[in-house]
Amino acid sequence: MAVVRTHRYTVVTGKLAQLLEQRMRLIRGLRSANPAFTAATLIRQEDGSYLDIWRWESAEARRGALAEALAALTTGHTVVDGEVLVER
Repeated sequence: MAVVRTHRYTVVTGKLAQLLEQRMRLIRGLRSANPAFTAATLIRQEDGSYLDIWRWESAEARRGALAEALAALTTGHTVVDGEVLVER
């Protein structure tokens, strides 16, 4: 069953372009190394924080894949994992 990892963070002032560039490199690397990584969606919220939702085919496929490369460009970073139950 598909799983998602949701990252919530605020971008350090003046670092959004750098974060987007590093994020894209990280995603390309993950996709080439692990085809079970199926999607990454970045959402800017009304309060200025971001939700970065990463989707995997299974929890097993997600284990071991990390996104700490973006941590230096963010503050208040939290991570929540979940299982997709219904999708239409």
